[in-house]
Amino acid sequence: MKTFNQSDSPTQTRSLAPLSDMRPATLDKIEQAVRKVFAGFDANEVTMAQIAKSANVSLQTLYKYFGDKQTLFYTIMDIVLGRLAARIMDHLQGIDSVQDRLRKTLWVCFDFVDSHPDAVMVLSSVSASRIRNIAIYENKELIGAFLAVLEDGQNRGVLNDTVPLHILFDVFMGFISRLGLMHTIRQTETPLNAEFDALFVILWRAISKPEALNKKI
Repeated sequence: MKTFNQSDSPTQTRSLAPLSDMRPATLDKIEQAVRKVFAGFDANEVTMAQIAKSANVSLQTLYKYFGDKQTLFYTIMDIVLGRLAARIMDHLQGIDSVQDRLRKTLWVCFDFVDSHPDAVMVLSSVSASRIRNIAIYENKELIGAFLAVLEDGQNRGVLNDTVPLHILFDVFMGFISRLGLMHTIRQTETPLNAEFDALFVILWRAISKPEALNKKI
């Protein structure tokens, strides 16, 4: 049986047409189809034909721009997460308070969960060994900007400085990932951000210094 790591494309060796040549409306339909189909089926069972049918585009179009199922999947998920990354970067600018920057970032991430439940389910199915195929996970500008916020928090005596920066980063992202996945699996009707204030307090207590809990720095 063919696995998700094997190609179902007959045109692998042919150079692909640039996505900039594709009509935005067509790319949007393909994105919606990828999110829908991969959220509803095991990745190994998904075919290019299914995606083409769901997007109402020709199979030839998918092969022309993406070449194979794996490239299609990772490219589309990078586009989805790229928009989230752009919002996060925007919210990290122009705010001095470490606490407020982290609040804004958490709110944006929860808003993504509330508005993209299918993408959350799809991303949860990507194995750790394959996650780096989604280019945004290697975006040094984004990761660097976020680590700079955490480092600033440590330097100001706001965030826990007994652990390395990557531990604070993992706690923050793990908090979002677990809550986002379980919120989606449970199909909770109330938006995750409806509980935002209480959830941020939990996260803040986890990563801040005890003496900084009641400060806004």
